[in-house]
Amino acid sequence: MHNSIFSFYFAFQSTFKMSTEEYLKDITEIKDMMNKSSRFFSLSGLSGIMAGIYALIGAAIAYYLVSISGRDYLILDGKIFNYILLDLLIVALLSIITAIFLSTRKAKKNNETLWNGTSKRLLTAFLIPLITGGIYIIIKIYSNHYGLTGSLMLIFYGLALINASKYTIGNVKYLGYIEIVLGLICAVYPGYGFWFWVLGFGVMHIIYGSLIYFKHDR
Repeated sequence: MHNSIFSFYFAFQSTFKMSTEEYLKDITEIKDMMNKSSRFFSLSGLSGIMAGIYALIGAAIAYYLVSISGRDYLILDGKIFNYILLDLLIVALLSIITAIFLSTRKAKKNNETLWNGTSKRLLTAFLIPLITGGIYIIIKIYSNHYGLTGSLMLIFYGLALINASKYTIGNVKYLGYIEIVLGLICAVYPGYGFWFWVLGFGVMHIIYGSLIYFKHDR
């Protein structure tokens, strides 16, 4: 009688343990599925590397234009300022086109669609701080406040990355933190704004893009 009770008890305990493990396994799988469906994983690390290279090339061109102008500063209505503005726009455009192309290719490889609900939320979260910062910087420039332009660009870009990180690879937020820290240091040393810009948008993009490429893409 006692043996039967013990056998029943151990059988019940074993069954309960198996059911609990299966339940936890199912919960884990559901959480993984929800995480994948709510995050956009087709961002290409290679696009980050290329964005950094474009930024370094653009910075070199800007440095050359300033050096041949004969002065160490820019005039808002000067020809050199317009050339540098065009230079920045070309760098941004090339970075965007490259990111779209490489992310589209990665999405097809992963049997995903580039333009879906998650990518829309990602883009919205990224653009709100970025556009806000861009408008604010333009206002400051036309108010003849040039000194903190590089700092503001880094800070608002970092905020945009952190805001968008919840919809994509979580490591993106760390790049955002670095950009914000660089922007704050740049605010303390505004005379070195150009070099902080090179470090934040050029070097850090290449380093971060390489880490993402070797960790996720390959």
